[in-house]
Amino acid sequence: MQKLTSQSEWINRAAEVLPAGGFGNFDPGIVIAKGHGSHVWDEDGTQYIDYLIGSGPMLLGHGHPEVMEAVLEQLPKGMTFFANNAKGIELAEAIVDAVPCCEQVRFVASGGEADMYAMRLARAYTGRDKILKFEGGYHGMSAEAQMSLAPAVRTNFPTAVPDSAGIPQSVADQMLIAPFNDLGAVETLLAEHNDVAAIIAEPLQRIIPAADGFLQGLRDLCDKFNVLLIFDEIVTGFRLAYGGAQERYGITPDICTLGKIIGGGFPLAALGGSAEIMQHFDKSMVGSDGWLMQLGTLSGNPVAAAAGLKTMEVLRREGCYERLRSLGRTLQTMQSEALDAAGIAHQVCGDETLFDIFFTQTACLDYRSARHDDPAVNATYNDVLRANGVFKSPGKLYPSLAITEHDLEQTHAAIQAAVAAIAQP
Repeated sequence: MQKLTSQSEWINRAAEVLPAGGFGNFDPGIVIAKGHGSHVWDEDGTQYIDYLIGSGPMLLGHGHPEVMEAVLEQLPKGMTFFANNAKGIELAEAIVDAVPCCEQVRFVASGGEADMYAMRLARAYTGRDKILKFEGGYHGMSAEAQMSLAPAVRTNFPTAVPDSAGIPQSVADQMLIAPFNDLGAVETLLAEHNDVAAIIAEPLQRIIPAADGFLQGLRDLCDKFNVLLIFDEIVTGFRLAYGGAQERYGITPDICTLGKIIGGGFPLAALGGSAEIMQHFDKSMVGSDGWLMQLGTLSGNPVAAAAGLKTMEVLRREGCYERLRSLGRTLQTMQSEALDAAGIAHQVCGDETLFDIFFTQTACLDYRSARHDDPAVNATYNDVLRANGVFKSPGKLYPSLAITEHDLEQTHAAIQAAVAAIAQP
C-alpha cells in the first residue's frame, strides 16, 4: 500500500470509512500526526501550540517523560487483565486521598460511563427515578445526559428536550431541566416533585462559573429535600485544584465523577462516593434488588492507572497549580486587553484553568445567556488563531503546564491577528 503523507489524503480516506469523515469529537478537517510537550503537528507537518490538549487530559503536556517512563515500565508486565491489579488499586487509594466525597471508587473507561452510572447509583440508593440536570450541562452520551444539552428549541422549564435521535420519550419524562445558577427554580422543582433521586451538575458548567452561593445552595437544597448531589468533575477534577472543584469551592457532593486527568491520556474514568452509597456495587451488601451491576473490559486498566498515578504525583508538587493559574491569567489578559483596545464587546468566561471568550456584552450566567451576539465573529476569531498556529476548541481554551514563554509570545501574536480580523469593518 502506498504511504499516505498529505493531510488531504487522510481526510479523503476518513470520509470513506467514518460517518461525517471523523470520530465525532472534533473538526475532521485536521488530522493530528503527533504531539510533544505543548505542541501538536498535523499530517502536513504544520505545528500548533496545543490548547485543546485532548479535550483536557494532557494537563502536563504530550509525552511527559515521567508519565512515559511509568507507562513503559507497566507495558511489559501486561496491558489489561479484566481483574484487580496493583496499579488500579493504588490509583483508587490516591483518588480517595485527594477527593473529599470519595470513600470508595469504581472504575470505568469513559466519563460518559461514569456519569451514566452515577445517575443509576443515585436511583438505586434513593429508590426514586427522576434526575434534575441543568440546561446546557454536559454529562456524556447516555440517554439521560442527552437531554437539553444544546437544545435548538427553547421550551419552558422543566421540560427536557432530547438532543439526539433514538431516545424514547420515557427517558425525557424522568428528567427535570433547570437553568444553571437559579436556586429558586431548583427549589421550586424539588418542592413540586417528591421523586427526585439526584441533582447532577458541573461545578463549572462547560465554562460558566457558578454564581456566589449557588453550589452551597444546591448542597443545602439537596439536604433539605433528601436528594443526592452529584458533581460531574470529569473536567474539573484535578484541574481546578488537586482535589477538584470540591477542594476549590469547599462544597462536598454525595457522588462525583472523574475522568480525563486521572487516566494520564489513556481511557479511564471513575465515580466515587461514601461507602454507604457505593455499597450498591456490592451484591453481598445490598442483595439482588439493590445491586447495581457494573463491569467493563478495560475498567481499571493498569497502563491507564500507571499514567494517571504518575500524572497525579507530578501535580502534587509545589507550585503546579499556582503556575497553571498564572498561565491562564496571562492568556485571559492578553485576549481581553487586545479586544478592549479594538473596542470589541466580549466576556472572558470560566476559570483561569479553563475558559474562553464570548463575543457579547451580556453576562454569561447560564446556557441561554452564554452565547455570542454573532457566532460568525467567534468562527473568524478561532479560524485566524489556528491559521497562526494556535490549536483550540471553538468554545474552550485549556492551559497546560507544558506551555512556555515562547508559546505565550506566539499566542499573543496570533491573538493580535485574530482581533485585527474581527475588527475590520
